[in-house]
Amino acid sequence: MKRIQLIGVAGLPEVRPGDDLGELISAHSTLQPGDVVVVAQKIVSKSEGRMVRLEDVKAGEEAIRIAAHLIASPDPRMVQVVLDESVRVLRSERVLITETRQGYVCANAGVDHSNTGAGVLTLLPTDPDASASRLRARLRQLAGVKVGVIVSDTFGRPWRLGIVNVALGVAGLPAAIDLRGTPDDVGRPLQATVLAVADDIAASAGLVMGKTRRTPAVIVRGLGLEGAGVGRDLIRPPAEDVFR
Repeated sequence: MKRIQLIGVAGLPEVRPGDDLGELISAHSTLQPGDVVVVAQKIVSKSEGRMVRLEDVKAGEEAIRIAAHLIASPDPRMVQVVLDESVRVLRSERVLITETRQGYVCANAGVDHSNTGAGVLTLLPTDPDASASRLRARLRQLAGVKVGVIVSDTFGRPWRLGIVNVALGVAGLPAAIDLRGTPDDVGRPLQATVLAVADDIAASAGLVMGKTRRTPAVIVRGLGLEGAGVGRDLIRPPAEDVFR
């Protein structure tokens, strides 16, 4: 029977701009070939300096108008940051849903103020797949083993309650496994089955990460996955996206 382990990387310090995430993770863990290291987007963004101070932001008229129509009545300056990180606004009544510059459809463009200093917002990495690839190369250099890396973040879903970890950046493993055309258990060909394995892994790691446990990196062991992909493989094309 297949056994999968979820191992939290304990003892990581508060991450600051310029910190070497690969060095921090390798110093606090023992990696094995085939492991997948899931890292929270927030520490990736912090290490890459993807942060902004509200005091440096000036809200425009559109941001002020949108803020007045949202449930949480956020600071218009935060709304301005969200607009700056987006290519289009998809919904701005009650909740703010946008398409980010990276191509994700999510609430508030992934801009977050939790677990940061007062008046500080974190932004999504500019290129999560590149972030995952760099971290993977660094871990191989330091630990001497090939691992997969997922940069994860919590997203809401329009058809389900609650938030769940999903994969933004992927390196060293498939993001999705396409089973279309392969037979099911009774021999009929599958028509629409594409497994979002990177999201599955990110979600499982979220059980260990929590939101307040200070465990922003998790090792997933025993998967035995082969192949490669990137996080962008999981972004649904606009023509197939019923939300848009």
